[in-house]
Amino acid sequence: MGTDPAAIAMTVVELARSGRFADIEALFAPPLRAVVSAETLQLAWESQRSKIGAISAVGTPISEPAPESWVAASGKAELVKVSVPVTYERGGLTVVMSVDETGLLQGLQLAPALTERWTPPPYVRRKRFDEQEVTVGSGALAVPGTLSLPRGHGPWPGVVLLSGGGPFDRDATSGPNKPLKDLAWGLAGRGVAVLRFDKVTHAHAGRVAADPGFTMSDEYVPHAVAAVHLLQRHPAVDAARVHVAGHSMGGKVAPRVAAAEPSVAGLVLLAGDTQPMHQAAVRVVRHLASLDPGAQAAVETITRQAALVDSPHLSAETPATELPFGYSGAYWLDLRDYDPVATAAALDKPMLILQGGRDYQVTVADDLAGWRAGLAHRTDVTIRVYDADDHLFFPGSGPSTPADYDKPQHVDAAVVADIADWLAPRRSGIARIVSGFKR
Repeated sequence: MGTDPAAIAMTVVELARSGRFADIEALFAPPLRAVVSAETLQLAWESQRSKIGAISAVGTPISEPAPESWVAASGKAELVKVSVPVTYERGGLTVVMSVDETGLLQGLQLAPALTERWTPPPYVRRKRFDEQEVTVGSGALAVPGTLSLPRGHGPWPGVVLLSGGGPFDRDATSGPNKPLKDLAWGLAGRGVAVLRFDKVTHAHAGRVAADPGFTMSDEYVPHAVAAVHLLQRHPAVDAARVHVAGHSMGGKVAPRVAAAEPSVAGLVLLAGDTQPMHQAAVRVVRHLASLDPGAQAAVETITRQAALVDSPHLSAETPATELPFGYSGAYWLDLRDYDPVATAAALDKPMLILQGGRDYQVTVADDLAGWRAGLAHRTDVTIRVYDADDHLFFPGSGPSTPADYDKPQHVDAAVVADIADWLAPRRSGIARIVSGFKR
């Protein structure tokens, strides 16, 4: 094998195909080994297989110079990016690696293959808004974002969008789908200024991975607060009506953002989880194993890792390789100590809580029940369930499966309309009628 990056990349794919994840871990450079274990890699690989079936073909590796941000994060002057396309029975993914001059892996990612381009949903009114690129935050961890601004005089209500757990871009791109872009464009066409941005874990993955003290709060709060301030300063936005809307983990953390920034006008929580994430992970992996018995080993791994999160022995020094998803001990300590419902209950702010009835990741029984128990008595809290929608608020029928996310879909039009109406409650009845004639 030697140190040829392409040969190493092909070896990694074949080892994964054979289930030899410990042998792949042996190829990791120390910084990568500190955050990704053989078991974590196996869990990710089996999760993909459960969605799109068995491998049918492995393509030719493509080698190119690694991005400057990768080089800076690794501290390696010679770093090669290698992408290996892998075709499965029901889709594909690209295994992306960064290989240093010694032949060790500095990074490894499983990226879904984009087979179809995103097209706007039919409810988007593209001629009613403009977009501009912005920078959210400052310093080394500033991230790029997009402001979708309605045309006209305003002042418009505003909303900052927060994506779910993982290194998502500003659109929350998942296969051919872009649910946050659906939301942004749908809302902007209905008179709402929307700001979305790349997560710091997407824009600065190397820097984040090198910080063992990085927490969920670090992942979301600084940039969310900076985005709120950016919207509030815009002359076309009503500074008193800037809200935060979070999906999944973004919904879980949204109350913490509002607690950190009292000027937030209100919250929209889309499939925000209240069940502790490590316990939810066990539930979800068991569900996936029921669809694919080959994933049973992943159940045993995640169950053992979740038990360590609950253990009194968990500390900031606990190796990330022994914990779910390769998150650090500090990350899990922060999550374990955070109660999203109690934090939300302490806020004197209106909230709109939305849940998909077909969601198997964040569920009506396991998560929405928490919001209802803690907030249903509040007259300024509205809770709605969309029975046909899955975790990404894509409408459908029958049990939701991971493979559904690989089909081009769009956020439910009813969800977009309900959020827009809730964000702009002071529009007159005449204005609503006029808006209806312009559709």
